[in-house]
Amino acid sequence: MLGTVATLTSTTTYTGLGELPHFNPDDDRDPLPLAVAALRAAIKEASAILICTPEYAGGLPGSFKNLLDWTVGGGEIYGKPVAWINASSIAAPTGGRDAHDSLRKVLTYAGAKIVEEACVRIPIARADVADGQVADPDLRGRIAVAVQRLREGG
Repeated sequence: MLGTVATLTSTTTYTGLGELPHFNPDDDRDPLPLAVAALRAAIKEASAILICTPEYAGGLPGSFKNLLDWTVGGGEIYGKPVAWINASSIAAPTGGRDAHDSLRKVLTYAGAKIVEEACVRIPIARADVADGQVADPDLRGRIAVAVQRLREGG
């Protein structure tokens, strides 16, 4: 999915998820842990944020919730246009709905500007992906529409 989005617009992919310390409000002060400072700087520099996360055990994966917790105290995400694309398989029982509900709750609390028109579920089967890119033209078109809506919603 990320490889496909990168062909549609200028992107920066955040790759520091595994470096973030567990969230502790006592540590949410200067000097911040380096990984947290880098995350907040990346959010500040972004014109918009597109999230693609799986649902795990009926909600957001714990490591991703940890990332979101670190975004609350800094204010960088406040007013930032945000959307999500769920690419869960056709077989996913809720289509990621529970993860989206959790995501919406945290992002709303943090003051992000959720661009509803860009928040979509696009079921993608493994057979639709080749060399890290969504190969199916219809699916690529649906992703492109979501990205364009995020741009326009900002």
